[in-house]
Amino acid sequence: MGQVTLYLDPDTEERMKVAAKSAGVSQSRWVAELIRTRTATEWPESIAKLAGAWADLPSLEELRQSGQDMPREPL
Repeated sequence: MGQVTLYLDPDTEERMKVAAKSAGVSQSRWVAELIRTRTATEWPESIAKLAGAWADLPSLEELRQSGQDMPREPL
């Protein structure tokens, strides 16, 4: 298992300590979970379950049949 040294300003360190204590985990575990979450390469299951949740949302094919693009916003 790798080790990392972090240098945190006092306010950030205190916020980390409070968050880890609130979550009921060690500071190391809290930071590791934050890194896992922020570097995830797949959608969370809660988001994936939303696929098809809106019955009135037009399908890709229906959108393509309209034949017109939406106007672009000026840059």
